[in-house]
Amino acid sequence: MINIFLQGFALLLIYFAAAAALALLARKLMKMPREIFRKALHLVLLFSLPVFLYAFPAWHLSALAAGLFALTVLPILSFGERFDGYSELLTQRKDGEIKRSLMLVFLMFAVIISVCWGWLGDRMLAAACVYAWGFGDGAAALVGKRFGRHYLQGRMIEGRKSLEGTLAMFAVSFFAVFLIMVFRGGLPLKHCFAIAVIAALVSAVVELFTLGGYDTFTCPMAAASVIIPLTLFLEGTPL
Repeated sequence: MINIFLQGFALLLIYFAAAAALALLARKLMKMPREIFRKALHLVLLFSLPVFLYAFPAWHLSALAAGLFALTVLPILSFGERFDGYSELLTQRKDGEIKRSLMLVFLMFAVIISVCWGWLGDRMLAAACVYAWGFGDGAAALVGKRFGRHYLQGRMIEGRKSLEGTLAMFAVSFFAVFLIMVFRGGLPLKHCFAIAVIAALVSAVVELFTLGGYDTFTCPMAAASVIIPLTLFLEGTPL
């Protein structure tokens, strides 16, 4: 079992090393804008999910790998923060942002994997819950900065968020969840459509009102809170 875990963990390390190197190389060669590079790193995290889900034969090994990887990366990032070019290299907006975001992502991965794969035995549901947030969040940032014209403000909204960005998150989240649910099978298209609409709406609203950058955790949890019970209900599976 230890050898199997180490093999999966080695694949995880290879993936992150290769993906991060490719992103950094692309930034240097293409003179990638800062926000685009941030989202490239965001995609590196998102595309690690299939590695967590399929490089390990059991859910508890996958969840353990998420925690162990976070503990491995944390001291490396803490050491990197001592150097002047660290924030510019990783497009960090404020001190500790990258470390906190990574810890939240891997904690979220561990929780979602434990519930969806561990409890329900369903890897695809884990992907639906995570990607309801992941791709939509990236779209919201890019569309909001480029096309944002109508802004939403309030005591429960951090800074200003554009209506265009929120709508982009809804649309991309919808398509991500819908495609995953269709590929997963087991439900008619109309049920996949309904789950995707509700999950996308909940994710967009939670992202809008989450403060302090914790949407990395709150949005997938919110998506899971509707995707899982709706799927079980529509399939006639008791909780």
